[in-house]
Amino acid sequence: MSADQRRRVEVYPDREVVVEFDPDLTFECVDDCTWCCHHGVLLYDRDLLELAQRANLAETTTDFRGEKFVTREPKDRDDHVGEDGSACAFLREDGLCSLHLEADWKPTRCSVFPLGVWREDGDLHVDIRESAHEHCEGLNVSERSVIDNLEAFLPELLWELENPDSDREL
Repeated sequence: MSADQRRRVEVYPDREVVVEFDPDLTFECVDDCTWCCHHGVLLYDRDLLELAQRANLAETTTDFRGEKFVTREPKDRDDHVGEDGSACAFLREDGLCSLHLEADWKPTRCSVFPLGVWREDGDLHVDIRESAHEHCEGLNVSERSVIDNLEAFLPELLWELENPDSDREL
């Protein structure tokens, strides 16, 4: 997207992002997709504190390159798993997230998907993750406008992070 097509959008009072995706884009999770749950979920510090209230961190997290991620674990099933047969430790057999369903909470990284987030020249930028264009079935299948619902995708925590880059994977 060219610099003149970028758009600044206030998500929260005094918290704006530079939007680098088509403003007409819609997104809604679709049943049985779970593609975003097949990769490691990066946990920011506040996510770790929240997760510690809901799960045993020693059993559900792993360190990779000095950062914490939710453990990917082998699943004894063919559905809702990555090519290697593994998925997020919290992804249930029915393809639903136990953290979201049972605790009404999800890590920041899960909220952000399918957006890519990064900091550039002091601004928070958002775009659609390259991998989402290839694999995510929820793009442009609903009436839910991403740009009109950015607060649902971008927790305020992101503005506080030195490196909110959401493209880091386990």
